[in-house]
Order: sequence, then C-alpha cells, then structure tokens
Amino acid sequence: MNFYLGKIIEAFLISVAVAFAATPLSIKLAHKFGVIDQPKDARRVHKKPIPRFGGMAIFLGSMAAMLIPAGMNDKILVAMIGGLCMYGLGVFDDIFDIKPIVKFLGQLVIASGVYALGIRITFITDFFGTAHADSNANLILSEGVAYLLTVLWIVGITNAVNLMDGLDGLAAGSVTIMSLSLAYIAYIHGTRLGSMPVCIALVAVAGGCLGFLPYNFSPAKTFMGDGGALYLGYMIAVLSVISPLKRATVVGAIIPMLTLAVPIFDTLLAMLRRALKHQSIMHADKGHLHHHLMAAGFGQRRSVLIMYGIVGIMGVVAVLISRELYKDAFFLFMIALLYLCIIIVPKKPQKGIKRIITQDTSELEKEYFTEYLNYERERRKQLREAAKAAAEAAVDAEDAETEEAGE
Repeated sequence: MNFYLGKIIEAFLISVAVAFAATPLSIKLAHKFGVIDQPKDARRVHKKPIPRFGGMAIFLGSMAAMLIPAGMNDKILVAMIGGLCMYGLGVFDDIFDIKPIVKFLGQLVIASGVYALGIRITFITDFFGTAHADSNANLILSEGVAYLLTVLWIVGITNAVNLMDGLDGLAAGSVTIMSLSLAYIAYIHGTRLGSMPVCIALVAVAGGCLGFLPYNFSPAKTFMGDGGALYLGYMIAVLSVISPLKRATVVGAIIPMLTLAVPIFDTLLAMLRRALKHQSIMHADKGHLHHHLMAAGFGQRRSVLIMYGIVGIMGVVAVLISRELYKDAFFLFMIALLYLCIIIVPKKPQKGIKRIITQDTSELEKEYFTEYLNYERERRKQLREAAKAAAEAAVDAEDAETEEAGE
C-alpha cells in the first residue's frame, strides 16, 4: 500500500467514525436548543418533529479527517475556513429561520472571500486538457470573469445540494457518491498533478456523510439541516475548483459538472419552473426530481435509491471520460437516459399515488401522496385560470384595436 492510499483510507475511517459518534450528540443538542424541523407545510414529507442539527456531525467528521498532515495545504486550509463560515450561516438559519435573501447574500460574501484568498477559476483548458495553466492554448479569464464564474459555481452548487435535501438520506447519500467519484478522479491523476490533498478532503466529506447516513436514511431520526446541506454543497464546489482536474481530463470543467449533473439539472429546472410561474426562484415547491419520483409511485426509499443510481451513473460517466473512454461514457449515459424515459417519465402522478395508497400501509406516505395530488390539482387549476385570463386579455386588446381602427 502506497503512502497516499494509506492516508486516504485513514481520512475516510476518521471521518466515518467521528460523524457516526457525533450524530447522537447532535440529536441531544437539537432537542436542548430547539433546533427541530416542524412539519408546518404540505411540502414536507415527514409528519412529526425531527431534529435538524445533524450537519454538526458531518462537519466535525470531515474537518477532523482533513486535519491530517498529508491532506493539508494552503488552499485546503482556505476551503476549511470557508466551510466553517458556510456551516455557521446554515446553523444560524436553522436556529433563527433567516430570510432567503439574507442567506443568499451571506453565501455571496463567503464565496467572494474564498475567491480573494486564492480559490478561483482563472482559465479554461484546451479541449484535450494537455496545456498547462500558463499555456497559450488555454483561455485565460479576466479578473471580472474569473470572479463571476467562481462565485456563480460556488453559490450555485451550494444551493443545488441544499435543494436535494428533500427526502430522508437523499442529500447525504448523493454527496457521498459525488465526493467519491471526484476523489477517484483526483487519485488516479494525483501523483502527476499534486491533487492528493484534494482527494483526501473529498474522501473526508464522503466519510462524514456516510457516518451520518444511518441516522438519516428513511425513516430519519435526524436531519442535517441547512448547516449540513450548505456546508456539503460548498465543500464539493470548492474542492472541484481546487483540484487540477482540468489538466487531467479531456473535456476539463465538464468532469465536475457531470459528477454534479443531478443537483445542477434539478436546480436549473426549478429556476425555470418558478420563472414560468412568475414566482421567486427561492420559492419552495414540490416540483423537484425526487418529488416526481414519489408521485410516480416509487415511495420514499425507492425514490432515494433511484436518485442514488442516477447520481452514481453520472459519476461513472465522469470517471470514464477522465480515462478517455468516450464511447463507454456515451453508451452508459444513453442507457441512463433511456431508463429515465421508459421507467419514470410515462408514469402519471395520479396512477402512482393510487397504487401506493392501495398497496402501502404507511399512513405517512398516504397523507403525503394525497397532499401532493391536491397540490398538483391546484397548480393545474391555477395554470388553466392564468391561460384563460391571458386569452381573454388578448381578445379584449384585439377588440380595442379594432374599435380604434374603425374610428
């Protein structure tokens, strides 16, 4: 066993052990300080109060593992400081329920601080990833463009992971898979590019999630809260920027984007959906991928496992591309896409809901599916009314123009 592989395993075991041991403590602290998630709206799947301070265990586990000497350098230290700030922002929101715009501004400040301390996207590699950072084959970004791209990436991925935290175990398990995928890519190119500290940090994040997951998988005993979700999203975003994967892969920045494809796609879809409804992009709803899976009749556990599978497939696609196995990557991607189209898309929510209600004895899921069906009916009713109002307005406008022309 080589030196770095031993340190990677050490970091993973430390993070798993610390997170697993700290989770019961986080549950006690949540009850003591009232950090409890109340089922106050129909969007929530759970119907009883659940502690939401589990992010503390993930934070402590991953941070403890990242402190080993082999995993430390200046940029990892900056990432850890930013992670502490992002975790603190999330915990503050868990306790005081701050406004979304305030939380968003806090994320911008943290991302800007990380950029100022040297973690930034400064260039885009040539297509084949053969050029060095100072090569003429690269597109060197201006200061302003570099800042915008870096902040957009960090804040975007942070919120994308936060949006995934909608079902028991979904965010923790998905981040575990994404982190391990990026860690493997960093490892296979690490000796040449010096990305071993990033690999160790990614494994530490994965271990923290894995140690927490037994308490978070359905039925969850605790939630990670915004503290955990924001911290995880931030760490994945920052570590993917630090890692020099661009020079190790064929399509550069596409590698982390493929690995994080599920949260990115879900977030973009949510933004588009809310924009079409003339709602704030921060408006919460039941239109996320995992909600559609549940509405299709898969139940909470199976929906989460399907999401794990999708995230895992995209991670394997990213690994294959990093190994320049493009045909295999394309073939696997098409299989995943075909699976989604055949198995998931054709299922209508109402049929799935009826099937679950008649077969599943869980009162919790019965209530959830009923609420979801009512939500879908109300949403479609509003869309029909809006379309009718728009049509009437168009007719009125046309009549007015006709009258003016006649005069």
